[in-house]
Parts: sequence; C-alpha cells; structure tokens
Amino acid sequence: MLDLLRKYGLPINASSHGGSIDEVMVLFHWLMLFLFVGWGLFFIYTLIRFRKSRNPKADYTGVQSHLSSGLEVAVAVIEFVILIGFAIPIWATRVNDVPNSASGAEEIRVIAQQFAWNIHYPGEDGKFGNRDITLVDEAENPIGIDREDPNAADDFVMVNQLHIPVNKPIRIDLSSKDVIHSFFLPEFRVKQDAVPGMSIPVWFEASMTSKEFIESLNGTTRDTLPEVEKGFQIACAQLCGLGHYRMKGYLTVHDKAGYQAWLDEQAEYFEEESDDEDW
Repeated sequence: MLDLLRKYGLPINASSHGGSIDEVMVLFHWLMLFLFVGWGLFFIYTLIRFRKSRNPKADYTGVQSHLSSGLEVAVAVIEFVILIGFAIPIWATRVNDVPNSASGAEEIRVIAQQFAWNIHYPGEDGKFGNRDITLVDEAENPIGIDREDPNAADDFVMVNQLHIPVNKPIRIDLSSKDVIHSFFLPEFRVKQDAVPGMSIPVWFEASMTSKEFIESLNGTTRDTLPEVEKGFQIACAQLCGLGHYRMKGYLTVHDKAGYQAWLDEQAEYFEEESDDEDW
C-alpha cells in the first residue's frame, strides 16, 4: 500500500479514514487521465480529418455524428456517480458523526494565530476551563485561560506541539484569534479552515505512531531530513500574512502508554510551575 501511495505521489496514509479519501482521489485522477488522452486523440483526429487539403471548400453542414455529445454525457454521469457514490458519503461521515469525550474521543482545542498553533488540553479532569479575551497575554497566557475557573486549574497549552494517542478518535475544535488559517495534516487527510469567531470540529483517528511513520520513510528522500523534520507536521494551507511560510507545527502520535506518560509529564511540569508562581 505504501508503494502504491508513493507511485501516485500521495503522502503515506496514517489515518483510519484516509483510505476512502485516497480511493476517490485515485478515481478522479484516472478519469482526468482518460479525458486528457481521449480529448487529445480526438483533437488530433479533427486536425487530420478536417485539414484543408481534404476539405478545400467549407462544409456548412458539419459533422452529423452525435458521438461527442454522448461522450460528454457519459463523462458527466461518471462524475455524478463518483460524487454521489463516494465523495458525499465520506464527507457526511466526517461532519455528521463527530465524536466527543462521552463517546470515547480525545478532545483537544486548537487556536490558530499569526503565526502559530496554540494547542489547548483539558488536563486530567477532561474539562476545558473558560477563556477570557481580556486575559490574553502572548507570553504567559496566549489564549486567555481563566485560572479562576475550577475546570481550568489543570488545563495546559502547548505551542506548535500536538500530541495524540494512536487508534483513538481525536476531536479537534478549531478556531482562530485573528485571520483565516487552514489546519492541514496531509498524512491524516485532514484540512479545515480556522475561521475567526467560529469553533469548527474536525476529527480523525491515527493508525500509526510517529515511530512507525518514521520507520516507513526508510529509503525515501524524506529520510535524509533532520530528525525533527521527519515526523508528522501541521501546516497552514491558507495564506495568512507575511509569516505564513513559518507557521508550522509538529504532531507526535504515541502508543497508549506513551501518551499517558506524556500527559503525566505535562501535569507534573505544570504543577511545579504553579508552585513556583505561588512562591
């Protein structure tokens, strides 16, 4: 499967739903190849068939065959079948069946800004605390978490560092502090605009850990990159300002034990930081 994806120029699929999206993309590309070759051959045929030496006088009646019209109808029908039979059902599952923590999903909030990704975790209690725009401090509190809210006591924020567990639904509520950004995870077949004033849910399920992904890169051009650049990355796919080119984050997929160990580490670090502030 990995060799097939590389053959078609697609990124390695690391999500449970990516296979169905890849199928639709491959179908459309085969259709485009058929149209490119077919209409190219038809164009060459018309150049030869209606060349001046063979048609010294203009024929105002023209071609009587309706073959081209039939082909156009056939292409439209094929596109309709792909759209109705494949694309829309996939889209419907992504927007209608969004999981949450009650159904076993890991909930994370991602707040985009020029030019960074703020990753908000609810902490051990699994509940997000309130946010207040008047509390925003770019150095200490970039998303304005209200620490007076009991639910916010264990919340923590990472910048450009998203950590998730493998084989578990991940729900991300996406928003923006300033302009429109686009949250893009190519290996997970996820792309969603982050729009100011809106919270947009997007979800996926990782099917391989970062370690497994890096191992799958052996022998590829990406294998020559520095270690930090080999893993999953978060890109902004929407031109969002002069610093758009450097709006890049990193996604780490852990196994179950590794993710829990990472959460425990963050909780311990946050507790130590809080004690220092109290002192």
